[in-house]
Amino acid sequence: MVLISSLMLTSACEGFLDRQPYDSIDADDPESMKTEEDAIAAVNGAYQPLQWAKICNMRLWTLDIVAGNSEVGGGGGNDGIETKDMANFITKSDNAGVLDMYRGYPPGILRANLVLQKVPEMDIDSDIKNRCLGEAHFLRAVYNFYMVRLFGDIPLLTEPATIYENLKPSRSPVADVYELIIDDLTKAADLLPDASSYDEEDLGRASKGAALGFLAKVYLTYEPDSDSYAKVVDLCEQVTELGYYLNEDYADNFNPETKNGPESLFEVQYYGKTAKGFWDNETQCSWLSSFMGPRNSGMVAGAYGWNQPTAEFVNSYETDDLRKDVTILYPGCPSFDGIDYQSVWGTETGYNVRKFLVPKSIAPTYDSSPANFPLLRYADVLLMEAEALNELGRTHEAVEPLYQVRARAGLTDRTALESLSQGAMRNKIINERRIELAFEGQRWFDIIRLQNGEYARNWFASIGKTNFSDKFLLFPIPLKEIESNENLTQNTGY
Repeated sequence: MVLISSLMLTSACEGFLDRQPYDSIDADDPESMKTEEDAIAAVNGAYQPLQWAKICNMRLWTLDIVAGNSEVGGGGGNDGIETKDMANFITKSDNAGVLDMYRGYPPGILRANLVLQKVPEMDIDSDIKNRCLGEAHFLRAVYNFYMVRLFGDIPLLTEPATIYENLKPSRSPVADVYELIIDDLTKAADLLPDASSYDEEDLGRASKGAALGFLAKVYLTYEPDSDSYAKVVDLCEQVTELGYYLNEDYADNFNPETKNGPESLFEVQYYGKTAKGFWDNETQCSWLSSFMGPRNSGMVAGAYGWNQPTAEFVNSYETDDLRKDVTILYPGCPSFDGIDYQSVWGTETGYNVRKFLVPKSIAPTYDSSPANFPLLRYADVLLMEAEALNELGRTHEAVEPLYQVRARAGLTDRTALESLSQGAMRNKIINERRIELAFEGQRWFDIIRLQNGEYARNWFASIGKTNFSDKFLLFPIPLKEIESNENLTQNTGY
């Protein structure tokens, strides 16, 4: 695990992450943070790892490949071999993608810890102090939530790392990790303002709604029971009361000109310009359009052809579902930016992802996409509410939130939903999550949480991946981490 004693942090410019280097803050120096600007810079630094390739710019969306929605694509041969191995369930502890994921989250956790250690004692405006603390609690919870779902027991880091201690942490039980996540999100919901109170410069910061929405997802994920489902319903209702609503056009959720809109609870911010290189962690451009554009097509800048939807996924769309033309490039689909799609453009499956593509008028070069990456949308909240209501036996009540999502997609037959049994409704909701949230890094976490892994076993068998077993519900602890830290243990089966 990479532990650091000082962090390069940044200040706000046009937006809170559109920035130039601000300061170097030393976790061992009590005088290193004094002003409001220092506190804001520190919390800005805690957001930054979300942007990295180890999380949202690559590894999070590649989990849809592992989940069976798509194939790797790319340049063929060994291109993306680490993701192919994960998707074929032959992952070993020396897998480079697994190492990326394991190392992606701790820097954000440690940066959030720095804020939580330093800011409480600072003599600054109380609103700024509370917001910074709320953001830090929220971010630490989000990083831990992703990591615990990927690896199970993980080191529970609650203090800033120093060069003197915490260099070889051991793993803490999943229950302890979730206890901290729930505590952090509860505190964040109390401390954070509503998103509507942010001015344009601060749009995209964590808000009360984001904390409540993620807390609902936590209760839906970790050992859910009737009490948990009741909490999910209550939390989702609280989010609705904050004024979130579905964009009229599904495509607006992915359009860089309409980002941070009324459906957005939390999305990772990109600005499409940077003093750093494309491959640097500090890049301010999104990789998704460049990576997912049909290879050698010229349709978008870059166009490397990664993440190609399977025929099974494409065929799972219902007739007249408006989301298909937004999400997928397929033979005969509407043109993109005046260009007709041709499946011969280096695709293994005959399809490409359309959802995240950015026209050249907005991103003229491969390293200039300003598109954000959504981590939590109001549509997800509605589907969580529907799922929880159904699991409580309130299947008839689950129809309304589910119908709202489907109606936006042009699927307006409510009567068919009202006649579903609890089991049929359960299947309907999980399929709706697959379609609505496709390629947003949600599918993997859905299939492994359902029915204690039984859903995943049945799902992978249905698409011919019969070598999937329970050990693959978690990824291995990377070999490099175990070799450098004798206190780490390996997950079962690896």
